[in-house]
Amino acid sequence: MLKRKIQHEIIDYLENGSEKILILDGARQIGKSFIIRHEGQKRYENYIEIDLYEDKKGDRLFENTQNKEDFYIRLSTIAGDRMKEKHNTLVFLDEIQAYPDMLTLLKFLRQDDRFTYIVSGSQLGIALNETLSKPGGRIQVIRMYQLDFEEFLWANGVGDEFIEHARHCFLQKIALEEPLHNRMMDLFKKYLLVGGMPDPVNKFIETHNIVEVRAAQKEVYELYKGDASQYDKERKLMIERIYELVPSYLENKKKRVRFNQIEDKKQARAVQYQAEFEYLVKSGICNEVRAVSNPTFPLVESESKNLLKLYLNDVGLLTRLLYQYSISAIMDDAKSVNLGSVYESVICSEFAAHGFPLFYYDNKKKGEIEFLLNDYDLLSIVPIEVKSGKDYNTHASLDAFAKTPDYNIKQAFVFSNEREVKQKEQVTYMPVYYAMFFTPSTPPNELLF
Repeated sequence: MLKRKIQHEIIDYLENGSEKILILDGARQIGKSFIIRHEGQKRYENYIEIDLYEDKKGDRLFENTQNKEDFYIRLSTIAGDRMKEKHNTLVFLDEIQAYPDMLTLLKFLRQDDRFTYIVSGSQLGIALNETLSKPGGRIQVIRMYQLDFEEFLWANGVGDEFIEHARHCFLQKIALEEPLHNRMMDLFKKYLLVGGMPDPVNKFIETHNIVEVRAAQKEVYELYKGDASQYDKERKLMIERIYELVPSYLENKKKRVRFNQIEDKKQARAVQYQAEFEYLVKSGICNEVRAVSNPTFPLVESESKNLLKLYLNDVGLLTRLLYQYSISAIMDDAKSVNLGSVYESVICSEFAAHGFPLFYYDNKKKGEIEFLLNDYDLLSIVPIEVKSGKDYNTHASLDAFAKTPDYNIKQAFVFSNEREVKQKEQVTYMPVYYAMFFTPSTPPNELLF
């Protein structure tokens, strides 16, 4: 079984209870149902699981459920012998977005407090928008992602002792010893090929066969495209078109979305495709990086609504589209192949999984900064460049950006394949795998004011 960071939150909820119903949100095929099922069955004598997505495709038993009494009656038709007490009965409502009105019902189920509930959903942000009466303070939503690089290391047998050693080196801004660096780079390159979707990861661990890994990735990719029709049949083709265009956007010099390419309309504007982009991002199958007009803390104050970069949620899905069964482009650092979009994609998904809102800056005079993060401790912003080649010391845009007094830059980072960690003015050079240790500020236990 794949070890996941989110297990701690699920276990805490199931063992200690809460005043709210826990909803695990995230894209499909990232392991939400598996981890809830695994932990729930271990702890509850009476475990009841209802896949509402499958219900909608089949009997529609739970469609138009009116109230909690109606829900109990319908539930009793399939699990009446397991409807016991709160302490020994867990009801898992899977893929709740299939029936958005059931989100409202959660409020009343929690008030009644008859059973323990846990919920999963994809496209949850969209489903909440379609719900007339929000469940308010009765739910707690946590976001889950595919395996990040640290979880991929666990899956490949890397122990916590080594990871903590690497974390210490990161915090001290020192390099790993060369054999350890080589091991990390080997696994990082394999992560670029495999990604973090559980099925492809399991195929890799079992077979180390790129053909089987790619087959598992193709299933996920096609499922994501097919899900668009479940959301909006009229906009299905447009959503699929944008999703298919993502790799080509990343190969453009600016890497940002070009709205005029979607339907070959020269005057196309972002507002025309707002629903499509909302679906792709809120369903979790794409990550967005928003442009800012004024790169100062906090970045959200100058976020652009019309300029964005879009990345696939998983780097393995991208490398399948780009390289199919070839592994040499990544594993052998083929000089003829530009891996810039691949390295940007993996950093994007890593930061998204760690909870960072993501931004970028592009200016004709000052150039482009690939990623900007908020530094809540220093009340500043952190510019980040990602380099896939040997030219990691060349970054004129970053240098100019860091030296602009108005931007108040305290620190900047360049990620590359190089082992060495070094500092040059505000810029710190680090191996790309150290991105696994970047996290937003951790809340203190107590803060009085």
